[in-house]
Amino acid sequence: MNLSPDDSRLLTELCEQHGVSPGKVLKLLETVHEYEFKERRTGIYDALREILKATLSQEVERSA
Repeated sequence: MNLSPDDSRLLTELCEQHGVSPGKVLKLLETVHEYEFKERRTGIYDALREILKATLSQEVERSA
């Protein structure tokens, strides 16, 4: 996903304020964008869940 420099800065700032990884948010946004124009969005919740699970497990591993 191509964000303008202003959008990228804003995303980073908001993620820092809320303790969220900008990379995770970008992956979630990219996934939603991929499904946006499909006739049926079957599987989008599973795809989003997998991103959240993967990043959560990586964060747990880093803190251990």
